[in-house]
Amino acid sequence: MPRTTDPVALNDWYAVASLTDLAIPETTRLLGQDIVIGPGPCVMADGSALPVQERYGCLWTTLGTPERGIFDIPESRENDRRFVPCGWVTMRASGLRVVENFLDMAHFPFVHTDILGSEPHTEVPQYDSEIRRDVDEVWATNCTFFQSRVAATETSGAFVHLTYRVPSPFVVMLYRICPSAPDRLDAIALFIQPMEAGLCRAQPVMWLVDSVSSHQALLRFEQVIFLQDRIIVENQRPLLLPLEARAETPTRADSSSIAYRRWLKEKGLRFGTTAGAA
Repeated sequence: MPRTTDPVALNDWYAVASLTDLAIPETTRLLGQDIVIGPGPCVMADGSALPVQERYGCLWTTLGTPERGIFDIPESRENDRRFVPCGWVTMRASGLRVVENFLDMAHFPFVHTDILGSEPHTEVPQYDSEIRRDVDEVWATNCTFFQSRVAATETSGAFVHLTYRVPSPFVVMLYRICPSAPDRLDAIALFIQPMEAGLCRAQPVMWLVDSVSSHQALLRFEQVIFLQDRIIVENQRPLLLPLEARAETPTRADSSSIAYRRWLKEKGLRFGTTAGAA
């Protein structure tokens, strides 16, 4: 597949590697374009240098000219938090499908049984979704759901309060109340590298208030969840995300997805959608 000409996709920043993985040059794909990442400059296949930034434990680059910088995650600057990058996972699906799955609470009891949900607690209570025009982001607030294990430190279930944030089309975040510090929020981000319209890789990255769990326990907890999601996302059809009205029938639980799709459509994003990646 050739490099996309979609200006919305081109003029954005993408995490393309963990900073710990840059020992030797490696070729990867971004928006249908071969790029080389490594200890030196990030370049395209023809040798043209790409702009790079190091943020949140990752190397970020762009194929275009973004109008704004990489979004801010204030929790990343709090020194007492545990920083847990969870590793990259490749998925045969549009990165936009991955974001939408992350926003979906309704699948918790069925896909993440006895971790993020369980029967008979299957109802998604009404919550609020909005496009925040002042920052150009999608937010879902006042979300509540019964989870069997709130975090790696917990063994019993409880109703939890969740907040979702989409700061750019291929990044999604979750904020949840920290069980060991109820006045603070854990922050979990999912950075997605859209390799092709229907192929991506993604990495969960966490900033946690947890002085008890081992690094391996935190890593294992999140990896189990993410690999369960991979099975679901790769079996969705079509692989690309439809933005056309009534292409898929939403329910009340899909409020955040509706806002997300409306936001993408307003931006005019085509890459990764059924509108085409030309």
